[in-house]
Amino acid sequence: MAVFWYAIRSKPNKEDFLARQFEAADVPVFYPCLRVSPVNPRSRKTKPYFPGYLFIQVDLDIVNASTLQWMPGSATLVSFGGEPSPVPEHLISILQKRVADINSASKERLSDLKHGDAILIKEGVFAGYEAIFDEVVSGQERVRVLLNFLQKRQVTLELQSGQIDRAKRG
Repeated sequence: MAVFWYAIRSKPNKEDFLARQFEAADVPVFYPCLRVSPVNPRSRKTKPYFPGYLFIQVDLDIVNASTLQWMPGSATLVSFGGEPSPVPEHLISILQKRVADINSASKERLSDLKHGDAILIKEGVFAGYEAIFDEVVSGQERVRVLLNFLQKRQVTLELQSGQIDRAKRG
């Protein structure tokens, strides 16, 4: 019995639906998603890490590949030379860990910052500047910071949360 992970392509915007289809059929599925904070509270709270793709664990000697491809919401198994290509187990483990790290890091990084904390801008036009953390802006992991500009004035900037780090005081 050779059970391997395979990548399967879904129809456009049907990843969630297809993942539920596989779960209902008792097929192990890995659907890597990242948590987001949308502006509209009724919007999706997750976005796919690989839009249009999921990973399933099956034995193709028992489950026919065409059965998987004809499942509602499914497009095709990722194949090379007409043969479905297995995804190594260690790669799936690395992806699972990476997605978990990203989801926990973005929450942790923002949750320990308070209004008035000193931060360092890591990327963008203002990379290297120190600023003051103001607040988390609703939306796609954005923050508002206050940048001291021309000695007297604080300029408000909105940045992606990944563009800042806590300033190291030493």
